[in-house]
Parts: sequence; C-alpha cells; structure tokens
Amino acid sequence: MRLWITISLLFCSTVVRPIVAVVTTLLLVTGTASAQDYPLKPVRVVVAFTAGGTTDILARSVSQQLAERLKQPFIIDNRPGGGGNIGTENVVRSAADGYSLLVGSVGPIAINQTLFKNLTYDPLKDLVPVVQIADVPNVLVVHPSVPAKTFEEFLVYLKANPGKLNYGSTGVGTSSHLSSYMLSQRLGVETLHVPYKGANALNDLLAGRLQFMFATIPSVIPQIKAGKLRALAVSSLKPSRSLPGVPTVAEKGLPGFEAGSWFGFFAPKGTPASVIAMLNKNVNDILPQLEAQMIREGADPVGGSAAQYGQFTQKEFVKWKAIVESSGAVAE
Repeated sequence: MRLWITISLLFCSTVVRPIVAVVTTLLLVTGTASAQDYPLKPVRVVVAFTAGGTTDILARSVSQQLAERLKQPFIIDNRPGGGGNIGTENVVRSAADGYSLLVGSVGPIAINQTLFKNLTYDPLKDLVPVVQIADVPNVLVVHPSVPAKTFEEFLVYLKANPGKLNYGSTGVGTSSHLSSYMLSQRLGVETLHVPYKGANALNDLLAGRLQFMFATIPSVIPQIKAGKLRALAVSSLKPSRSLPGVPTVAEKGLPGFEAGSWFGFFAPKGTPASVIAMLNKNVNDILPQLEAQMIREGADPVGGSAAQYGQFTQKEFVKWKAIVESSGAVAE
C-alpha cells in the first residue's frame, strides 16, 4: 500500500506539474495575444456632455479615425449631467478592459473634485490618462453693442462701468466662469456672473442680454467670423492658430493669465498598459491628419505620451483648486 502511494506521488510530481506549467504558459500566451489583437469588438467612447459641444466634436473626429485604423467601431456614448460627473463616473465604474473610454476635459478631471464636495471617486486616481487630444483656449468675446474694439479699450470700459456689465458662463465652476472671475479679480472690478446650462449663455450673449463671455473657440468661431461677436483676446499664453491676430490676455497687461480647456482620452484604472500604449500611439499618429481641421474649428492638437498627460492633469488640478477656492464657487 505504501509503495502504491509513493508511486502515485511520483506520478503526480512528474506528470501533473508539467501539465500545469504548460497550461499556465498557454494562458500567458493567450493573454498577450488578446492585448495584441485589441480591439476585438466595438469600443464605447463616453462623452460626459451633450452632442455638438467641443468635447463631442473632438471625440467624434478622433474616434472615427481610430475606427478606420483599428477596424472596429468606436461608438460615442453621450452621458451629460452633473457638470460632466455622470459620464465620468460611468467610465470609472466600467470594466478595465479597454472597451470603455472617456474623452475628458478640464472640468470633470481637474476642477470638479474641488467644486463638488460629495464626489464618490477621484478622476485623477480612478482613471488612467491615455493621451491628450487638444488644447482649446477660451476667447473673450463681446456683443457688438459693447463699444470696445480692442482688449485695452474693453478694460477701460469695464473699469468705467463697475457692477454694470453681465457675463455669462456654461455653469458655476466651469472654465468659462472661472476665466471671467480671474479677469475681474486681476482688475479689481465688480461684474455680475450669470450662469447657464450649456449653450444657452451664448444665445443670450448673441441677443445682447449679456455683454461679454469667455467661451471655447470652437463654440463661437462661426459667430466671430460672421461678425455677430467680437473677439478681443484669448486666454492661452500663446496666440491661438485658430484666431490669428487676436492677442493673448497675458501679453496685453495681465502676465501669467492662462485659463482654457483641454481634452483627451482616459480609461478605467487597471486597463492593461499594452492597451494604453497602443491607443496612445494610434492617436498620436492620427492627430497630424486632423491638424488642419482642428485648427480651423478652434482646437490646437497636442498628443504626447500618457505620462506627460498624467503630469499635466495633476498640475491643472493644483492650479484650478486654488482658483475655485478663491472664487468661493460651489456646485449647485
């Protein structure tokens, strides 16, 4: 009996262990192949805002190119609400397999965790940066009824009419709101903030019920070209290629003034590094093909590594945290 047990143990040792090793190797090989073959099915790209906005336009342009290159649909899933929090959290809670992605922007990623006191997730920890798509400066636009033709003239007009000028924004705590707050603060001038939901602010600006507004360039470039709004300055440190001839706020007497929007891909924490790297490479390859279109529409393509994007978003969080706290803005 003891001899039989000994023989059985030897059999298990010499036969079963090699089989386990072979199975383990096969599993590893299969896993690698899956990463290499990604995507094997349609990829969902969540946009946390309504269709037709800047985030949506950029997401669709890049996703269409990704679909053509990778031979799988990249399907836009608009999930607006909560200042971008609803769509962002949806991706945070999704499987980390590369088939749910987010095209995020400055608000949901770098501003909202200071603005909203009850977020149940941290976008900087629960999402993985993939690649930055574009920088989109805000542009200071005024209704034609405002007599100022230049940024310098507008500052004089603003100081001469304290408390009389209304500015709109796409919501409390958005970069649109905080850009105007920063301008008023730097000048020491009282202005009235009128928050809206989405594009309604632009409608009232066009109707003359508001006097000025900081808006993303893509959202107002048609109205600027049509003469319905006057562009006075952009909020980036460098001039925008989309609006040649329009100066920066910084070069016109407010050095260091920088307040704009940016957009890029994120994935749920835990998404395989190979998938992140593959998406990063493909988007970087795509952006030069979209450069002329994006500049024409008001965006400046960026690209770069996932690590660079991660460092950038961390710096943006620190910058906007100080501005939100200084403004006293609280999510409604």
